[in-house]
Amino acid sequence: MFSIPLEKAHISGRQENLAMKLEKTDILSAEEIAEEDIVERIFEAVIDQQLPPGTKLSESALCEAFGVGRMRIRRSLLLLASREVIELHANKGAYVASPSVKQAREVFEARLALEPTIARLAVQRATPEGIATLKEHLEMEFAAHRTNQRRDAIRLSGQFHTLMAQLAGNAVMLRMTKELVTRSSLIIGIFGAPGVTNCRDDDHAAIVDAFLSRDDKLAETIMREHLHHIEKHLDLEVQSKRSVDLVGLFRHPKNR
Repeated sequence: MFSIPLEKAHISGRQENLAMKLEKTDILSAEEIAEEDIVERIFEAVIDQQLPPGTKLSESALCEAFGVGRMRIRRSLLLLASREVIELHANKGAYVASPSVKQAREVFEARLALEPTIARLAVQRATPEGIATLKEHLEMEFAAHRTNQRRDAIRLSGQFHTLMAQLAGNAVMLRMTKELVTRSSLIIGIFGAPGVTNCRDDDHAAIVDAFLSRDDKLAETIMREHLHHIEKHLDLEVQSKRSVDLVGLFRHPKNR
């Protein structure tokens, strides 16, 4: 009968115990919130106007709220800064982005110069499959509005514009549109009234109708009026200074 030497048995036992400890550590790690989830929670709070412009994001409070260490919080803040959701100031910390009136005006000025032309080109160049995709996206927007999902409505409304840039078939215009829409979504999330999203979905419906009738001039006109409407319904002068309890805001997991 084959037998295991006593010394090897002890080694095997130690390896088994180590494996069990590592397995337990992996389970605990899996239960910790991921950086992308932290980023998403903070972004949602900004878009939902729970974190006003200029709010200081204390690392210690965020560590307590999410139950993670400083390095994970710092990596999350770097990701948010790369998306221009927050601003990092040397020796001061992280703050929710606070776009100036001038910066906001410049974003919409650029969109007005670019997107009406994109709408015209998209109508001229879109395939039937592309138009069908645009219609499906519009239905998702309608659903978000009907269920009062403000953050989803803002996201989907912005994606409608980038989808049109894809249909226009111009890679440079698409890249510029993505950047401008991202900045606009943040501006609207911060400065829009609680019920305001990026866009009126009936404007988007009218643009889709222009696609269906292949009326490129109409699409161009509607887009120009549409962008003016979005800018008009922002209150860029309002800067809330209320304090926010970060631990209370983020301590409990968000129900999905």
